[in-house]
Amino acid sequence: MNIVLVEPEIPQNAGNIVRTCSITGTNLFLVRPLGFELSDKHYKRAGLDYFDFANVKIVDNFESLYEANKDKQFFFATTKAQKNYIDVSYPDDCFIVFGKESFGLRESLLKEHYKDCIRIPMLSDRRSLNLSNSVAIILYEALRQQGFKGFEENGHLTGRID
Repeated sequence: MNIVLVEPEIPQNAGNIVRTCSITGTNLFLVRPLGFELSDKHYKRAGLDYFDFANVKIVDNFESLYEANKDKQFFFATTKAQKNYIDVSYPDDCFIVFGKESFGLRESLLKEHYKDCIRIPMLSDRRSLNLSNSVAIILYEALRQQGFKGFEENGHLTGRID
């Protein structure tokens, strides 16, 4: 599974997404320009010690990433899509693409790939969800569809339960 953040702006969101990708074994692609430095303390703090387990790749532009993986399925998360995120099937090597916090993905990209655009339902008079939450919602649906392969089957309590 692959998550792509196109020009992310908020370091705390990106750091939290690093954590989500780390615990799910998901590749994370950050597409330049980034709205923060990779050494940013807020980015590091949000990602905690999960950077050691994360597969984060920095790419210069979305087009080169798309060209290098054009044989794979891409989904584009946007509030402008007709298709609900639960109404598609996610192959395990697909790419789920998210735009920057201030305005999402550029309209030309959405028009070019409109049949692969997906959205998270929300009330009509609201603008959008937090980027980190959106990534988690859609990623976990994709992983659920795949049966959470390789994931822990049961939680474990420590200590005595009375």
